[in-house]
Amino acid sequence: MTRNVLVIGLGLIGGSIALALQKAPEVRIFGYDRDAKTREQATMLHIVHEAVEDPKAVSAQADVIIFGTPVNATLEWMEAIKTWELKPSVIISDTGSTKKAIMQKAGELRAMGITFIGGHPMAGSHKSGVLAAKPHLFENAYYMLTPLAGEEIINMAKLESLLKFTHAKVVSVSAHEHDHMTAVVSHFPHIVAASLVHQLRTEDDDYPMTRSLAAGGFRDVTRIASSNPILWRDITMQNRKELIKQLQDWQKEMTRVQYLLEEDDETAIEDYFASAKAVRDELPIGAGAFFTSFDLYVDVPDYPGVISEITGFLADEAISITNLRIVESREDVFGVLVISFQNEEDRKRAATAIERRAKFETFIS
Repeated sequence: MTRNVLVIGLGLIGGSIALALQKAPEVRIFGYDRDAKTREQATMLHIVHEAVEDPKAVSAQADVIIFGTPVNATLEWMEAIKTWELKPSVIISDTGSTKKAIMQKAGELRAMGITFIGGHPMAGSHKSGVLAAKPHLFENAYYMLTPLAGEEIINMAKLESLLKFTHAKVVSVSAHEHDHMTAVVSHFPHIVAASLVHQLRTEDDDYPMTRSLAAGGFRDVTRIASSNPILWRDITMQNRKELIKQLQDWQKEMTRVQYLLEEDDETAIEDYFASAKAVRDELPIGAGAFFTSFDLYVDVPDYPGVISEITGFLADEAISITNLRIVESREDVFGVLVISFQNEEDRKRAATAIERRAKFETFIS
């Protein structure tokens, strides 16, 4: 029997979910976006089987409804569906980055006999919009579900049986656990990245050359500061209590660093960096919050044609790349070429091909 899935919001996340779920057997994907051009593109690119102009018109057919919209918009949709004609067995979910407000609203739906299970795929891209949607976006990323207490196991099983076609790691946590953990590893780092960029800007008057030197490490550390400011305004406000606590802890940590510097204790400072390195080196490699990138670093000498040589090796092996950049390239010094791939398998194949054919050293950071 065909399962009908309605995806509301066909941006990067909603579009990628629609594409991924098409891999499930006997599934028909309906899609809606308030932007008519997005609906047209979603149809043209086969991101959905059918784009609709009014989601309410097909809601009675839906077995699963997924909101691929920002949290504030999702809250509005959750209020709207109270008046929709729905199947008694319908399961509704979302993809929002914060869960407290969503799950409070879900309690209102439960009181009406409507099943809502919160969701958040912990992957994304520096690109946005339906044209950036990819069926493999969530592969090996965590897909967090936040059911209300006492949610029926059969409803969880139905949703998970569908989401498994995203090839994500589906886990269940409470809304509080979700918001705390994402504050630590995703939301707070965005604040730190933005603050570093603001600090750089203050250098312009006295040391204007500083901005010209802000490549390599600085760009890598602050990459997420280029994210959508409206999206991150909403996330920050929705999770502000957790973020205030993170800021307080960060300020304590910076006070500790200041003390180490004032004491001029070389051993303590080295230990500080060593312990951080040990923890960093143990972090999982691969999919992470909001940006999934499988990067391969290649030490390359600076001579004409070296990049085309390497990309030629990859083309010979039929290995696709998603991006490449030079971190450093100076005369007579090995530069670092960073190549991004769609998945871990392509990265492994690329490393093998480059080391075998060019003898260049490769490593993963």
